[in-house]
Amino acid sequence: MREPSFWWDKAGCAAWLLQPLALIYGAVAAHRLRRTGTQAGIPVICVGNFTLGGAGKTPTAIAVARLLAESGEAPFFLSRGYGGRLAGPLRVDPALHSAADVGDEPLLLARHAPTVVSHDRVAGAAFAREAGAEVIVMDDGLQNPSLQKDLTIAVIDARRGIGNGFVFPAGPLRAPLKAQLEKTHCILLIGDGRQTPSAIAGLTHAERRPLLRARLEPDGGAVKALGRRKVLAFAGIGDPEKFFMTLASVGLEAVAEESFPDHHPYTGDDAERLLALCETKNLVPVTTEKDLVRLSGTHPALAKLAAKARAIPVALVFEDMAAAKKLALRAAQSPQREKGSRAG
Repeated sequence: MREPSFWWDKAGCAAWLLQPLALIYGAVAAHRLRRTGTQAGIPVICVGNFTLGGAGKTPTAIAVARLLAESGEAPFFLSRGYGGRLAGPLRVDPALHSAADVGDEPLLLARHAPTVVSHDRVAGAAFAREAGAEVIVMDDGLQNPSLQKDLTIAVIDARRGIGNGFVFPAGPLRAPLKAQLEKTHCILLIGDGRQTPSAIAGLTHAERRPLLRARLEPDGGAVKALGRRKVLAFAGIGDPEKFFMTLASVGLEAVAEESFPDHHPYTGDDAERLLALCETKNLVPVTTEKDLVRLSGTHPALAKLAAKARAIPVALVFEDMAAAKKLALRAAQSPQREKGSRAG
């Protein structure tokens, strides 16, 4: 779905009119968060966010898994596989599975470490452990209480913050902020906005919760390959504007920009329209890695657009790499690992 613009402004009439529904939704979400989860038998690191939409969870999960792997750990990703038709648990094979099967994020994660998709997180964790996982990195799942987490990192886009601070549908929060913070061990601000949202700053300071910062760096080789060519930028992610701003920051001129809802399943009509725009104005179609893996299907225009489109990969870089590594490795040595070793 497309996010209402009022979510990201100061609370106005629309937010206050929806507040009664938000209070009900928030109470149910907060009650669910209080449940005690199942131990996986191996450490679980969760990368989530407080709000609906994109904040940089997938690049963060990849960066955390890389830190673990570089330190000799064997991380597996665990994802619900949003948008995919297969319930799992199963191990993602990019040569076999499509975004329609397992969702777009798992296909990207599988390029970096073994990835398990499971609508049932507990079953997925057991599957990963049997397959040789020493530590699980969950992409999303902060609001899912089914598994106990040894480290939960809440990702916040530094430009958008937490919006108007209201719970869905009055705002972008997935649950009341305090209930989510109680399940969070660390907050990660991504991007150039240097001011910590006031609602976060007070609670983080009071509870001595670590606050890390990071940035997303576009792949220099992909940018250089485009040279000075003019582009058509299109994206169906949580915050397409963030992608468009990234292109501008590296000097790519987007003559046209096309936004789609998050996880948008591209159709043949979409592809034909984008191709027509490119041909009319002599533009190169440029998109995100997530969008590119969703350009699949039987319609010939989808295959043509996938062949022409250039993806601009981004990598997350921690400002304090040592602090991030310390947190991840401390979680990887949790008591769950000892229990899992004895049980095995």
